Amino acid sequence: MQLRVIPGGKITGSCTVPGDKSISHRAALIGALAEGATTIKNFQQGADCLSTLRCLRGLGVKIKLENGLVHITGKGLNGFEEPEDILDAGNSGTTIRLLLGILAGQDLFAVITGDESLRRRPMGRVVHPLQKMGAQIWGRAKGLKAPLAIKGFPHLAPLSYRPSVASAQVKSAVLFAGLNAEGTTTVIQPALSRDHTERMLRTFGAAIEVDDLTVRIQGNVRLRGQQVDVPGDLSSAAFLLVAASILPESDLLIQNVGINPTRTGVLEVLERMGAKFFVKNERMQGGEPVADLRVQASRLKGIEIKGDLIPRVIDEIPVLAVAAAAAEGFTEISDAVELRVKETDRLKVMVLELQKMGADIKEKPDGLRIRGGRTLQGAVLNSWGDHRIAMALTIAGLIAKSETTIRDFQCIEVSFPGFAPLLRNLGACLEI
Repeated sequence: MQLRVIPGGKITGSCTVPGDKSISHRAALIGALAEGATTIKNFQQGADCLSTLRCLRGLGVKIKLENGLVHITGKGLNGFEEPEDILDAGNSGTTIRLLLGILAGQDLFAVITGDESLRRRPMGRVVHPLQKMGAQIWGRAKGLKAPLAIKGFPHLAPLSYRPSVASAQVKSAVLFAGLNAEGTTTVIQPALSRDHTERMLRTFGAAIEVDDLTVRIQGNVRLRGQQVDVPGDLSSAAFLLVAASILPESDLLIQNVGINPTRTGVLEVLERMGAKFFVKNERMQGGEPVADLRVQASRLKGIEIKGDLIPRVIDEIPVLAVAAAAAEGFTEISDAVELRVKETDRLKVMVLELQKMGADIKEKPDGLRIRGGRTLQGAVLNSWGDHRIAMALTIAGLIAKSETTIRDFQCIEVSFPGFAPLLRNLGACLEI
């Protein structure tokens, strides 16, 4: 399926974005581990989060979707049932990695896999610490790639673990395993990563402590079901923020967006680039900070993006590359080699596709170098089956000189259901 992007127009009005993907995954997983009922409002119903629900059902968890709410009857820390079939995580790295952490502490055998893209992605960073805690895991490439078979153990050994990369998925997998460990499990991060797991575990009653980059969790503490109201996804909002920044005369209000400080790197980058936006109506919602974001068209300038900022902006780099192509001067992105092991090699793919549009963009081993200011030309572009690439290229098409076609755009449904209709409602000209 193809998406035609006709340039021109402006982005105006107000909107909301789908529920935060990271928080939705964790609400479902922790709700399944809790005792009693958990109800989730604004659960993100993209393909990735639905993969998490599908896997949980395969483990005997009762889940009902009704009137926009997700109702989960928790099984407790050790209550999962051995699945009769292979668990399918689809395209979701979050599903497979976090679920491995949970399965490590269950007294059962399971096999989990995913689509072709997920089966190429590295799993060793999760497998190794879980094996150290006592789980048995086998798989392709010496146990480093899916499909993976796991035999859990309900009395895992506690672990003090230092991941080599700042990864919320690795940290979360180890913390989930720590729920069924005999003692205190510790994760010492090399840099700050998303802390949604820590916040939500605390809300559900876990004994968890955070001291700067060190997180500790006590095993065998019972969790209690909760009411969870998921804020809008800042990573999804980023595409709209960039669009309204670079399309002349745009003025957009995005309501009810999560502004967790471990996720706001995109706001810091856009502010340094000269974007004109306002954070309004700040409040707390279920342990997470939330606000409304207003953004207006502005002239952006190139900047340097690197270091400890990268883990907090890793998902937004594709669309920030589009912002950089529209900005004045040079933008250089470094320390982002992690982008090479996402759904695609996002560094290589963004260079290939934006060069088709005439952008001055070059690939570095760990990032990108972009000279902005060139007028982009319309082109026929490939999404490479990567939702964030497809959305970033859509925004690039809005500022091109002529029409752009994006192939295989339906992959956007992984994280942003209704992306194209929403953009159309705000003033963009898109045709399917």
